[in-house]
Amino acid sequence: MIPKKHLPSSFHTPTSLVELESQLSSLCQKPNPNFSEAVALFRRAADSGLVPSESSCSSLIDSLRKARLHDSLLSVYSIMAGLSVSPRFTTLSALVESFVGVRKPDYALGVLGLVVKHGFGVHVYNANLVLKGFCGNGDCDNAMSLFCYMRRNRVLPDSISYNTIINGLCKAKRLEEARGLFREMKKGDCRPNLVTYGTLIGGLCKNGAVDEGLGLLEEMEKEGLVADVVVYSVLISGFCNKGDIERGKELFNEMLKKKVAPNVVTYSCLMHNLCKSGMWEEASKMLNDMTARGIPPDVVAYTVLADGLCKNGRASDAMKVLKLMLQKGEEPNTFTYNVMINGLCQEGRVDDALKILEMMTKKGKKPDVVTYNTLLKGLCGIGKIDEAMDLGKLLLSNNFHTKPDVFTFNYLIQGLCKEGRIVEAKRIHSTMVERGFPGSIVTYNTLIDGYLSAGKPIEALVLWKYAVDLGLSPNAISYSVMINGLCKSQILSIARGLFNKMRASGMKPTVFDYNALMASLCKEGFVDQAKSLFQELRNLNHDPDVISYNTMIDGTLRAGDIKTAKEFLLEMHNADLVPDTITFAILINRFSKLGQLDEAKSLYERMIACGHVPGASVFDSLLKGYSLMGETEEIISLLHQMADKDVVLDPELTSTILTCLCYTLEDIDIKKTLPSFSQHTSKGKSITCNELLMGLNKAHPELQLFAA
Repeated sequence: MIPKKHLPSSFHTPTSLVELESQLSSLCQKPNPNFSEAVALFRRAADSGLVPSESSCSSLIDSLRKARLHDSLLSVYSIMAGLSVSPRFTTLSALVESFVGVRKPDYALGVLGLVVKHGFGVHVYNANLVLKGFCGNGDCDNAMSLFCYMRRNRVLPDSISYNTIINGLCKAKRLEEARGLFREMKKGDCRPNLVTYGTLIGGLCKNGAVDEGLGLLEEMEKEGLVADVVVYSVLISGFCNKGDIERGKELFNEMLKKKVAPNVVTYSCLMHNLCKSGMWEEASKMLNDMTARGIPPDVVAYTVLADGLCKNGRASDAMKVLKLMLQKGEEPNTFTYNVMINGLCQEGRVDDALKILEMMTKKGKKPDVVTYNTLLKGLCGIGKIDEAMDLGKLLLSNNFHTKPDVFTFNYLIQGLCKEGRIVEAKRIHSTMVERGFPGSIVTYNTLIDGYLSAGKPIEALVLWKYAVDLGLSPNAISYSVMINGLCKSQILSIARGLFNKMRASGMKPTVFDYNALMASLCKEGFVDQAKSLFQELRNLNHDPDVISYNTMIDGTLRAGDIKTAKEFLLEMHNADLVPDTITFAILINRFSKLGQLDEAKSLYERMIACGHVPGASVFDSLLKGYSLMGETEEIISLLHQMADKDVVLDPELTSTILTCLCYTLEDIDIKKTLPSFSQHTSKGKSITCNELLMGLNKAHPELQLFAA
């Protein structure tokens, strides 16, 4: 035989069976087999009229089976069948394995029929392969049918048969059938083994039946079976995912006592769930414990800890984990870098996130679309829209290595709409459609909200229709955005129509939706209709919030219905809802306007007692009320309180103060009785306030009311 290294790259077509077998043997010989050339040679021989022997076919097919070259094996068998070469049992067995390997268990089942047809008996090994194929495809019905056939035709299922079916049923969440087979095993000769228990425990835990899984652990130990790290890891994961981390930790300690060595998967599972529960310090200790036990943390373990720290707002600590990871020679993957970039962006540290991107590219890791989308979201989150747009243009360029997805466009649209740049947002949407992305309901919710915020309800309605025509179904957020936006634009009829349509489609409007509609109704003077909605809100077991009560209190007071307003206030108290600054501001404003100053003053004192800091609007309302009733002493007292509290003077409050002073100039010695105000002004209004204050000093230079 010619030595392998001297073989030509392409063999000539053999002229005899001996030559064919010799060449095939050489091509399939280890350590450097050339199976593609062997199959090509086999095909050329067949095409030239040379009929291979059973031995040649069987040998080549067996070599291809061992190499797991399923497609090549099926090709060779097809040639055999065309030449009417009778297959051996080993050939048919290899054929079963290959059909299962290419995920065609139906064909593999057909081969079992050929096995019987050629006079061979079906071996449990072959049947188990087909069972594995069906279960791997999620086809438990056919798997069960074959399992029943095996028992009827004396192909006695072994532990592998049972374990395969039980595993498939657990994955398909058909737990009752899995339990039935398990009970059947315990009654028969084929007793459950460690794999059986581990498989069923795993299936139970993944489907939430963790306590039952724990019961099986105790049962298997009574049967003399020793649970391994896989069984413990599955149970620990089950309890942790259920939220019972303490039980997971107990099992972890139990396995240590029983000398069952944990692996990196066990630790990673515990660390992940500890981080999820905010117990990042304990998770960090587990990383040290791993190392102390001689279990080197892998990229998953490090990434789990870094991710947990980032989600707990500890990106700086996650950076230390990344540094340690690099020091230990464990190379971060793209997911690790993405975790770090996301954590930094969540904290607004986009510049640091960009440094991670730079580190990533230097180490030869290609950022993916998730990386860039995270950065886009981060840039938009801190208002750096122009930088986000530059990054977006890079992603949209034809020669860039990563292509954008729907999230890329959505983040850009969201960022632009948030800044009120609706025209640019619409342009991005047009580009999105041109690139073959019709957009999701999130896209249209964002754009619609942008149009409504910009005071363009007609454009929002047109876009709503466009989204519906695309086949997108509006969700609860879609309706909320539209209802709220239309209410603010006082397009009440359409808002109410959408509210009713939302309920008709089976969606439950939120308290936010009710509040928007009630506020709009009250503003339009339809207080009775607002009351009906409020009652409906309570009847639907939605608890009205502080905003709900504020809306109704304001609406009834505007309508002059003081009695109902007070009833709402009492009801609010009975519902254990604490009035906020807005509640008090509304009440003080309305009672001041109605001249009920004792009530207004009482509410003001209660507001302070509740720990709320009165805003400029509260003082403005009280001053106007006192001025209207000629309460000079109350005005002076309130001005002193304002000075003591360093109240910021906005233009409206300053104007009110000046009006009050003008009315009281003849009654008191203002210079002696009034406090000196510092020049506190609202942000961006300092020039206007200064001008007003200087104007009063100029009109009455003898007073010197306002200190510089």
